[in-house]
Amino acid sequence: MKKTLGRRLFGLSVIGAGLADALKSAFADDAPPPPPAPIPKGALKKSTPEAAARKSGPRTLCYVGGYTKHGPPDANAKGITLFEMDTTSGVLTQLGKVTPTDNPSFLALSPDRRFLYVVNEVSDFGSEKSGAVTAFAIDQHTGVLTKLNTVASGGADPAHLSVHPSGHYLLVANYTSGSVTVIRIEADGSLGERTDLVHNSGPKMPERAADNPPGNFAVSDHSGPHAHMIQADMAAKFVLVADAGLDRVYVWKLDPDKGVLIPAAKPWFSMEPGSAPRHFCFSLDGKVIYILGEQNSRIVVADYDTETGAISPRQTAATVTGRFRGSTIAAEIILHPNGKYLYVTNRIGDSIACFRVKDDGSIELFDEVWEHADYGRAISFDPTGNFMLVANQRSDSITSFRVNGQTGALEFTWNFTPVGTPSAFAFVTLEG
Repeated sequence: MKKTLGRRLFGLSVIGAGLADALKSAFADDAPPPPPAPIPKGALKKSTPEAAARKSGPRTLCYVGGYTKHGPPDANAKGITLFEMDTTSGVLTQLGKVTPTDNPSFLALSPDRRFLYVVNEVSDFGSEKSGAVTAFAIDQHTGVLTKLNTVASGGADPAHLSVHPSGHYLLVANYTSGSVTVIRIEADGSLGERTDLVHNSGPKMPERAADNPPGNFAVSDHSGPHAHMIQADMAAKFVLVADAGLDRVYVWKLDPDKGVLIPAAKPWFSMEPGSAPRHFCFSLDGKVIYILGEQNSRIVVADYDTETGAISPRQTAATVTGRFRGSTIAAEIILHPNGKYLYVTNRIGDSIACFRVKDDGSIELFDEVWEHADYGRAISFDPTGNFMLVANQRSDSITSFRVNGQTGALEFTWNFTPVGTPSAFAFVTLEG
């Protein structure tokens, strides 16, 4: 695979010279930070998976994907890095060598956690000149990955993938080509035939939304369709796609036998023009959907009809405080496992927006926390929900926070884990 600069990664308009001053101003009210906690002896040393597997009791492992030399300028990842997490301190310890693969910028696990699927965010794979997706088997004692196969994704620069809850299909969002692909998963976890390929289409949308944060110079690519996320709803009845180029959220049914996408009665929900819907998540009961607009850094809170797939908006909320001024662009949105708190990363602004989720599903911003690094992209909870990890793409590091499940507050752990241009996480728990 040749080097490809790909889609939206560094096509954003960014303020550079005044970034440090902007950060200082944005977090001027923070108390002085405590001294760094001591790092446990040996925490930064690499351990072999075999040695780690000899430890007794359950073990929490974390796979980290990122951008390799075939990705954006200054990409430093080598592939997929495996870490073991200390669930009392949040410290990550690398296990063994990196598993090589091109631009594994997003990761997804099978429902039984036996297989890992990754996008290869490139545009020159095979005769189709498309991106690719790769399947790995997970050793249930060591966590070591064994490659099963790689197939074309059906479109350029796949940005997201997920496994249908049935475990029978892999769903892929191809960003640059604006298409979505369904690929059959074989009994051994490998990837089989492509069962569907859908190209979105629609009118050209503006680069910026009217409800931008004040002074925001960042733009999102609206040159055409750009599928940014694909995932089934909580009941596995519909498959939804956030298209950041057309400012729509598409809704399909998936034929369980043929693997074909069938448009819902209302085939898409239109977002604010220029807002660039990037990612979404559901409430625990699946009746509320939270849709993140990348360009305007706002969340649309909507009722979700689990019978028809219809989306009915009832609230929008900014992911930055009313005091914020300058450029920012939102990246990831996740709901805490207890369903009471919602979190969003603000790239460029380098903050995490913290929201309370009310009984009716509406949200309220209660804090904005510095990530302690640059360009926080993905965030993820560990399996306990006690820690949040942040993939800081431009800082080549992972930072972590202890999560207070009672208040939703984030407390910085002072744990920095070096890893090249990280962009995605996937956790598994293995028995000792």
